[in-house]
Amino acid sequence: MNVKLKTPISSEETSNLRIGDIVYISGTIFTARDSAHKRIIEEGAPLDIEGAVIFHAGPIIKKTDDGYDMVAVGPTTSTRMNPYEPEVINMGAGLIVGKGGMDEETAKALKNNKKAYLSAVGGCAALYVKSILKINNVNWLDLGVPEAIWELEVKDFGPLIVTMDSQGGNLYDEVRKQGNNQ
Repeated sequence: MNVKLKTPISSEETSNLRIGDIVYISGTIFTARDSAHKRIIEEGAPLDIEGAVIFHAGPIIKKTDDGYDMVAVGPTTSTRMNPYEPEVINMGAGLIVGKGGMDEETAKALKNNKKAYLSAVGGCAALYVKSILKINNVNWLDLGVPEAIWELEVKDFGPLIVTMDSQGGNLYDEVRKQGNNQ
C-alpha cells in the first residue's frame, strides 16, 4: 500500500503501517547519525522529538550567502545507531529512516511504542534531494556537517519502504528465512 504522511507523525499513523508499505513524507524531517544520537541521549534533543522523523543520513551540504543548500542526501547504515535508537524511540520519535535494518532491541522499542523503521534506498541521494524544499535549521554543527542534525522541509520524501513495523514484522528477517529455505 502507498501511504502519504505529514509530520509530526502520530502513533496512530505509525501503528497502521505494515512491512512492505511504501511511504512518502511531507513536512519536517531531521538527519541524525551516531554522534547526534549519542548527544541526544546525553544532553537531550535540541528539537521537539515527539512524532519526529529521524533520517540516518550524512548529507552533502553547500554553504551559500543565504545559508545552506542540500547537494545530496542518502541513507547511512542504521546499525551504527543501535546503541542509542531504542532510547530515542522511547523519547517519542515518530519514524526512523535509514538503510540496512536495526537490531532486536530497536525492534522491541518500535513495537512497544507503536513506531516503524523505514528503509531508504542506498545510492538514491540525488533522487531524495529533489524532495527537499529547504533547510530550515542546523543543530550541533560542531559535530561536523555529516553528523549535525539538519532540519529539512520536505514534500513527498520517498519512496521509503516499511521494513520493521509496530507489530513486530521485520522484512529483513522474512527475506533471511526465505533465503535459508532455498
